[in-house]
Amino acid sequence: QVQLVESGGGSVQAGGSLRLSCVASGYTFSSDCMGWFRQAPGKEREGVATIYTGSRSTYYAGSVKGRFTISQDNAKNMVYLQMNSLKPEDTAMYYCAADTRMTRNRCSGGYFSNGEFNYWGQGTQVTVSS
Repeated sequence: QVQLVESGGGSVQAGGSLRLSCVASGYTFSSDCMGWFRQAPGKEREGVATIYTGSRSTYYAGSVKGRFTISQDNAKNMVYLQMNSLKPEDTAMYYCAADTRMTRNRCSGGYFSNGEFNYWGQGTQVTVSS
C-alpha cells in the first residue's frame, strides 16, 4: 500500500525558510509525478510544484517561482520542497501527492488537476507571520 508522509512544517517569520519532506513507502520512484499542493482556510487546494521523477522536470506555480524548489532523492524515495523568502500568503496546509500514471508533459507542464493525483499525504502546516 502506497503511503506518503510529510514533515518539516512549522511557524516562521516572513522572509524565513522551511524545507518540507515527503517520504513515499509502498512503491519505488520510476516515472511518476510527485507534487506539493497547499490549501489555505477558505480557499481551494492549489498545485505549488511538481517533479516528474523519471526526468526531474519541474513545474512551479507563478506565486512561488523563484522562491520554492522541488527536488527528489531516489535512494530515499523522498521529495523535498525548499521554501525561501516566505510570505504570510504562503500560510497553508501543505500536502504531498503522487500519481503513477501522469505523463511528463502533463506533470512538468502544469497541465494537471488535483483530482488526477491518486495518492496523498496527511499534510503539514506552514504558518508565516508578518
